[in-house]
Amino acid sequence: MLSLKAFKKFGLSQDPFTGDVLKNEDVFLTDDTRFIAEYMLSTAKIGGMAALVGESGSGKSTIRRYVIDRISEEGHKVKIIAPRCIDKTCLSASSICDAIISDCSASTPRRTLEAKARQVEKILMASSEAGYSHVLMIEEAHDLSVQTLKYLKRFWELEHGFKKLLSIMLIGQPELKSKLDESRNWEAREVIRRMEVLEITPLASGEDIARYLNIKFKRLGKERKTIINDSGCTALATRLVRKTRTDISYSVALPLLVNNWTRRAMNAAAELGADVVDAEIVNAL
Repeated sequence: MLSLKAFKKFGLSQDPFTGDVLKNEDVFLTDDTRFIAEYMLSTAKIGGMAALVGESGSGKSTIRRYVIDRISEEGHKVKIIAPRCIDKTCLSASSICDAIISDCSASTPRRTLEAKARQVEKILMASSEAGYSHVLMIEEAHDLSVQTLKYLKRFWELEHGFKKLLSIMLIGQPELKSKLDESRNWEAREVIRRMEVLEITPLASGEDIARYLNIKFKRLGKERKTIINDSGCTALATRLVRKTRTDISYSVALPLLVNNWTRRAMNAAAELGADVVDAEIVNAL
């Protein structure tokens, strides 16, 4: 947490990293994440399958919300279907049918899976004829069973003429990428071979971290350089590098960790009475 001393020192009345994304302009996108967002938007409109993979705190939910907001703001006729099952290990073909029926119509789901499947197809076809596309978005998809993964292709195969009735978007942690590895789950190869995997990478450079923090502080009417300078951002990028047992370096500069380390550095600067967070303060953490 940001200390009271840090709030006073830097003239802040709000934590720059809490409630920090309220509109699309608040979202920081690198070239890679911008491509990911555009690919997801295109997938939602044309009926493909994609999996968004990233570590906890990498910004998966922010990108998902960004895409949904774009769909709404730009007036795309795309209906979002989001199963509410908290335990995704329990998500089944039947519960996916229930979600489609509930999110795309005012109908009550039928009792048997056969009846639900027919109901889903009729609802999606009627909606498609009205000009709508549909996207099934499943968060925490790394918890899905292999059996449910196999069923996803059956949903994706629903068509109206040449038009796919349903696109599929999975969002999950790196375990999802392992689950989508054909060598591990050969029985789910039908869906795995058609699923495009999109991976979120860390903010690996000081420049990326600086541009990210620019947006966070600008929201509060502050110039980032008056709080943490360029050398501080570069030092953050260096501190957030780890090594494997075989001495291979990799970055863990995910947005959540950058937020936490910036708070710590701001707290330290306030305690020391420093005017700005610089490399020396970051390196002393």
